Amino acid sequence: MSPARVNCPTCHRELEWNSAPFRPFCSERCRLLDLGAWLSEQHAIPGDAAPGQDGPASPEDSPKDPA
Repeated sequence: MSPARVNCPTCHRELEWNSAPFRPFCSERCRLLDLGAWLSEQHAIPGDAAPGQDGPASPEDSPKDPA
């Protein structure tokens, strides 16, 4: 039986699953790029907003400068 081959989710390079130390990624660089995308909210799991968070604040919601 041949080893399982998968594609890196970041760069789509083909790699052997059993011998890839950063699986499912092909390298640490691809792993860190994916992590950065999650942390900067480029990737997100859809769902309801957290309580008290209706979305981004609009300019009308910000306090007015009395000056």
